Amino acid sequence: MRLDGAMLYVKDLNAMKQFYGDMLGLKPTNQDWTDVWATFDTGNTRLALHAIPAEIAKSIEIASPPAQREKSPVKLIFEVKYVESERARLESLGIQMVRRPWQKIGEACDGIDPEGNIFQICSAGAEPLL
Repeated sequence: MRLDGAMLYVKDLNAMKQFYGDMLGLKPTNQDWTDVWATFDTGNTRLALHAIPAEIAKSIEIASPPAQREKSPVKLIFEVKYVESERARLESLGIQMVRRPWQKIGEACDGIDPEGNIFQICSAGAEPLL
């Protein structure tokens, strides 16, 4: 069995599409349901964003800047060739990056998306440090 993709449910689909599109350097690939859905083909897997239904989304508050969702049950991990140069690129896009005490420089670094979800970039072959 192979993991084909991952989906995040999001409050602000447009902001999250822009964020992940800029971060990945990709445009959504889906042609249908673009008002509630966005899919990015990253090569080996697909990342999908799905809008939370409006009646539920209205009860969700996202702080500015967003509070880190440290207790979220999901953490997306993206493999990159060079962690430090990718970290610098993401920071230049205004993305908040966080180095955890257990993460070695050049091996892994966490980031925070506009809704507070934590993601990680790690070097090829490195064990993800959760």
